[in-house]
Amino acid sequence: MTTTLIDRVGLLYTGDPEREEIADAALVVEDGLVAWTGPASRAPDADRRVDAEGRAVVPGFVDSHAHLVFAGDRTAEFQARMSGEPYTGGGIRTTVAATRRAGDAELAARARRLVREMLTQGTTTVEIKSGYGLSVEHERRSLEIASRLTSETTFLGAHVVPDDMDADDYVRLVAGDMLTACAPHAKWVDVFCERGAFDGDQTREILTAGLKAGLGARVHANQLTEGPGVRIACELGAASADHCTHLTDADVDALASSGTVATLLPGAEFSTRSPYPDARRLIDAGVTVALATDCNPGSSYTSSMPFCVALAVREMRMTPLEAVRAATRGGARALRRTDVGWLRPGARADLVVLDAPSYAHLAYRPGVPLVHQVFRGGLLLEEDIQNPPPVVVL
Repeated sequence: MTTTLIDRVGLLYTGDPEREEIADAALVVEDGLVAWTGPASRAPDADRRVDAEGRAVVPGFVDSHAHLVFAGDRTAEFQARMSGEPYTGGGIRTTVAATRRAGDAELAARARRLVREMLTQGTTTVEIKSGYGLSVEHERRSLEIASRLTSETTFLGAHVVPDDMDADDYVRLVAGDMLTACAPHAKWVDVFCERGAFDGDQTREILTAGLKAGLGARVHANQLTEGPGVRIACELGAASADHCTHLTDADVDALASSGTVATLLPGAEFSTRSPYPDARRLIDAGVTVALATDCNPGSSYTSSMPFCVALAVREMRMTPLEAVRAATRGGARALRRTDVGWLRPGARADLVVLDAPSYAHLAYRPGVPLVHQVFRGGLLLEEDIQNPPPVVVL
């Protein structure tokens, strides 16, 4: 087995609570896993050496909320919002129409481009949802495409109700035939629990059916208004409640007393000119927080986790440490993963070398391309591209 020493790391953020940061550090990679971390002065010998030249190293970002299988363009909608029109979520149906018209090759090519875009910005694990098909056939094919790109696939047939269907009939379809067709290609089930989408009873029915089919639960919760989404997520043991923009004290208490992660998506607030979630309130209450891009064509067309880290620090009252923690270990917890999101012995060797002495520069220098190198499974990005596995899985 070949071992690689990444040496002369200015600041290593491990994400391991037992030793979260190590200055003047090094780490050893063996067989795609982290084998050792510690001070550079005590680093063991290895077969090859990579000189970080004083740069910071962080775990690969874990983007636990993204919508990458779609077609069409919603630039006009974005421009309208920037001119003062409010965001309502109604544009989802525009993307549904374009996605249904598109062929498999077109959808797969766009999704691959976005995954590649994410990887070059340090994201080494990504979750991908369906939700722009809204029929048995189109939801199934969306998940088949997503499953070629990641092991973290989410069935979101309950995104909105199609224009040509009654809401109750559609809920029965999603919880019945659509779930049956999609479950073999999905790890998770999700519902957009929101006024104008699905109410509390409908959300509970769909999530319960998904759980019975062996899927884990996630919930789009409390994005546009206060509502039952967060409490349903906690009640059903969902891995995450995502958005969490409009929360009552009861919502915060429910999150704090459960294992449900609050996944915050500041790119959506940036792109819709909506109020940002109060991350400080959640963290101070003891809630586990994750950050994700919510990459989608309507409300958050960004693939950049560094951008979301900067937004979280500037707009959501998070410290740089808290934001990086949420973008790595928090995202892993939102996916219930213990093999990614941190750099402790035994974890997958997914890591990012930043062209900066500290992870704080992700917020200190917003918009600057600070990702110097990306390692995934111990392979440098360029090596990974030259020798791709049969199925590229993030």
